[in-house]
Amino acid sequence: MTNSGPTSLNLAWRLHDRHWRNNTYCYPVVSRRSEGLSIGVNLNPDKACNFDCVYCQVDRRTPSTIRGVNLDDLRAELVDLLDRVRDGSLFGEPPFDVLPPERRVVRDIAFSGDGEPTTYTRFADAVRMVADLKRERGLDQTKLVLITDACYLSKPAVREGLAILDANNGEIWGKLDAGTEAYYQAVNRPNYPLKHVIENIIDAARVRPIVIQSLWMRLHGVPPGDDEVFAYCDRLNEILAAGGGLKLIQTYSIARDTTEAYATPVTNAELDHIADIVRERVQVPLAVYYGVQTS
Repeated sequence: MTNSGPTSLNLAWRLHDRHWRNNTYCYPVVSRRSEGLSIGVNLNPDKACNFDCVYCQVDRRTPSTIRGVNLDDLRAELVDLLDRVRDGSLFGEPPFDVLPPERRVVRDIAFSGDGEPTTYTRFADAVRMVADLKRERGLDQTKLVLITDACYLSKPAVREGLAILDANNGEIWGKLDAGTEAYYQAVNRPNYPLKHVIENIIDAARVRPIVIQSLWMRLHGVPPGDDEVFAYCDRLNEILAAGGGLKLIQTYSIARDTTEAYATPVTNAELDHIADIVRERVQVPLAVYYGVQTS
């Protein structure tokens, strides 16, 4: 996907609000990486996360008033959204009205919200409920996607949920934004070291090929240096050498407002440069997703 420029579609990518109407858990978005309509499932209205990324759009300075997840309410919200997709009413309102007819289907249902989905204690139950509903609706082509910081992938309760994901056209999108510990600490501000993340990605990727999602940015106006990108490639090759399967590398930049103002998008040319290095050094398919900046 190589869309760029201020078109109505890529401007819609900036509208990624996780609070749709009066819903607490489920929200529709026009997604760059899904290339169409994605329905998000927010298992973290409490904002619990292992990372505090400088580019995150979630306001972690304001405490959440919601502490738990009601799976019955979550299911009701998801049913309502799927009904709106089926009868077409969702596409009568912005930003969903910009989607061309061939994209007016649910490309995926993604566990992605205001934090890390696998911190939810009933993660496997949530995956099972969504998978059952997807099957009831005959949405065989719709993916189930887990967007994750990978810190908890090796926990037994999470592995149970991943097995359900595998059986229902599921995919893991594991975050990896850095190659060195110093850059990782600067970008993700985590509560686990980079080594832990790599070990967890390897653990999951030995069972099934996973997708790596990597966001590149300027910090204080400076894009990542080649040495950082080289180290990032080393981490990917470390995963492959350990027997981990990688399906795709998603390479993209900032498209929305960030927690820290000093985190800004790289240009398309800078993103292409990073992608060229990765393609040369890592034997895994790579996709570039451009934002609204074109220079």
